[in-house]
Amino acid sequence: MPTDPAVSVEPTAPDADDPTRPLIGVLALQGDVREHRRALEKSGARTIPVRRPAELARVDGIVLPGGESTTISRLLDVFELRDLLSDRLAGGLPAYGSCAGMIMLATEILDARSGQVPLAALDITVRRNAFGRQVDSFEATIPVLGVPGEDMHAVFIRAPWVESVGDGVQVLAAVDGHPVAVRSERVLATSFHPEITGDTRIHRLFVEMVTDTRV
Repeated sequence: MPTDPAVSVEPTAPDADDPTRPLIGVLALQGDVREHRRALEKSGARTIPVRRPAELARVDGIVLPGGESTTISRLLDVFELRDLLSDRLAGGLPAYGSCAGMIMLATEILDARSGQVPLAALDITVRRNAFGRQVDSFEATIPVLGVPGEDMHAVFIRAPWVESVGDGVQVLAAVDGHPVAVRSERVLATSFHPEITGDTRIHRLFVEMVTDTRV
């Protein structure tokens, strides 16, 4: 059974100086940063880890990886990233969140811990740990709307699900009737972890979303 990945940030981006490739940041406060960067780079993007406001100010898009959403919320304040990230998201910065990243991008968290404040970049209501605790982590094969090819192998680790979506939010995939992948024009979120399966189709979709905003 999968377990929560530790923070890792290091792979070297190919063509790092090629300005035709979008520069996508991966929030490097917690979670499987290296795996997201590798998938993004395979999908045609340049990447940097983001821990400082100056790094966040440079990027064309941002990925919020999995981890523990209450910790990520607290660290956004510790690293003085929250205000700039909120401003950039409100200004149209494309974003992708997996698992805890989905929770952070939501407008409302039904079972939020005290002091946990989401970024309200995606008009959804989410439930933390909706599929159960660590021992209830599971894998499933699911169709994902807008992702070509065969159904996706999805890994769920203490995963949330989406309770409701607002106007302009499209459900891309569901498990047992609960949405687990959603997107708006510039924001994408999944309950599962595509970065650890080797399937880069979700990341390619996000790179396309970022590229479209640069045209």
